[in-house]
Amino acid sequence: MRVIFMGTPEFSVPVLEALAARHQVVCVYAQPPRPAGRGKALRPSPVQQRAEALGLPVRHPVSLKGAVEQAEFAALQADVAVVVAYGLILPQGVLDAPRHGCLNIHASLLPRWRGAAPIHRAIMAGDRETGVCIMQMEAGLDTGPVLLRQAVPIGAEETTAELHDRLSALGAGLIGQALDALPMAAEPQAETGVTYAAKIDKAEARVDFSRPAEEVDRLIRGLSPFPGAWTEVAGERVKLLRSRLVPGVGAAGQVLGGFTIACGSGAIEVLEAQRQGKRPMPAAEVLKGLDLPERLV
Repeated sequence: MRVIFMGTPEFSVPVLEALAARHQVVCVYAQPPRPAGRGKALRPSPVQQRAEALGLPVRHPVSLKGAVEQAEFAALQADVAVVVAYGLILPQGVLDAPRHGCLNIHASLLPRWRGAAPIHRAIMAGDRETGVCIMQMEAGLDTGPVLLRQAVPIGAEETTAELHDRLSALGAGLIGQALDALPMAAEPQAETGVTYAAKIDKAEARVDFSRPAEEVDRLIRGLSPFPGAWTEVAGERVKLLRSRLVPGVGAAGQVLGGFTIACGSGAIEVLEAQRQGKRPMPAAEVLKGLDLPERLV
């Protein structure tokens, strides 16, 4: 099939690779390069970098609302567009241009967790399972009918990074099944059970140890690796990247030994952390150069 691929972050790359191996990817759309690093040089997105390595043409318009951009999109005469975490709103002229429309790979079990951060929010909310949906796109935010869906359990100690990689691979396989079956019937989303996965605000990332241990643990795992839940130790911001629930009783924030910390109820053990300017390390390595106070606040 003639496929337009639209995606930007690392999550989208396995899908691009799977499509390029089986179909004719006539063009790749990605977000424009952004300033990055100390020198703030423009850095292409992971999708753009991989597309160029595969020898695929890349476009990165700042908007698709203009008549010129929509005409150029339609001129590609695609059978279908596959959209994975692209980051731009698609106007109706773009949605209607491919013969089979635009299909979105969404990392949740719709209608739960529509929106920008479904993986983070599923872990932070304590969901037992999540999954991937292949959705026929329409003008609303993740409201379109679903062609295929597949659920997976969320591990008790799984981080967003780990779940991200599993769902990315799952999406790559599922979109292949959908393209092979086109045209196929789509099922409208249920009107009940709708939740929205708002973009992660960095203000959410500071750990509040007065909360129950279950919530603290989910926050740490849900925000790992980015933006990273954090606490302050002697004026230094330390990111907590991996944790687990453990037995323990004490005042909220009390260090019970090692990197085990009491919460409002229960306790957590930090398994991996990152000091400012350093790489992520196992907690035992971090503690060799970091003296924890009696209590974290």
